[in-house]
Amino acid sequence: MNCENHLGEGPVWDVQSGLLYWVDSTGPRVGKDAIWRLNPETGAVKTWTLDQDVGAMALRKDGGAVLALSDGFYTFDFDSGKTELIAAVDDDPSRARLNDGKCDRHGRFFAGGMDDKEELGICGLWRLDPDLSLRKIEDGIICSNGPCWSPDDATFYFADTFKNEIWAYDYDLASGTPTNKRVFASTKKDTGFADGSTVDAEGYLWNAQVISGDLIRYAPDGSVNRKISMPVRNITSVMFGGPELEDIYVTSMARVSHPATHDGFEKQTKPQFAAGGLFRIRGLGIRGVPEPRFAG
Repeated sequence: MNCENHLGEGPVWDVQSGLLYWVDSTGPRVGKDAIWRLNPETGAVKTWTLDQDVGAMALRKDGGAVLALSDGFYTFDFDSGKTELIAAVDDDPSRARLNDGKCDRHGRFFAGGMDDKEELGICGLWRLDPDLSLRKIEDGIICSNGPCWSPDDATFYFADTFKNEIWAYDYDLASGTPTNKRVFASTKKDTGFADGSTVDAEGYLWNAQVISGDLIRYAPDGSVNRKISMPVRNITSVMFGGPELEDIYVTSMARVSHPATHDGFEKQTKPQFAAGGLFRIRGLGIRGVPEPRFAG
């Protein structure tokens, strides 16, 4: 789907409605809609406009959504298009914003920040609980990406894109607490950087590598099990969808401008053909797991 997202991110498949949601994180900077929804059966697309960057969204148990916007967590009403602040974060507002996020299977929403200049470890990883209280789980982060959980909820995965590592933690689902942080996979020898992730029903982690355009499936021991080269280099996130959760959706970005001090991105004057599009992979015979809703 050629949607020309400035920075497509955070796909969420709703198993109840059979619809795919995702965000254009920095779309509002260039006059583009921020929240997108696709009905794959009909091809119908609906979008919503926001007045600030959106890092991630999760659907709520009783309707609507919760958003990680630039400065904090908000509720969102699809009918009115209105947002309402739940809690602000204390990351440096002059250069930090919230980025990628997902819910655990008790309906807690995890989202972390990123330094918009992609240089300094000034951001935190936050947990928004169903009672709408907010807790900082981790700090010292440059760019939060890829939070997700193993199917048995025993492992939490999380990446700091510009530290070139994906981490695994032991996860206590009862308390929502990750511990015993260790390196799960390193991207230091790769041409790409770890961006958004999801897990499949077999417990393998899928990561979209921005810059390289490689969609990588990691085994539970961190070894590379499969690599799929996508049609565009700047892919950003991945999610399973479809009636049997056997379709793989991949977002990407058309943005070509990046911080001048960050040399990880190839210099571009115009987007690669189809950059910013939404892609679907079918026929691999691998199933995902249902994406939880926010319980608050």
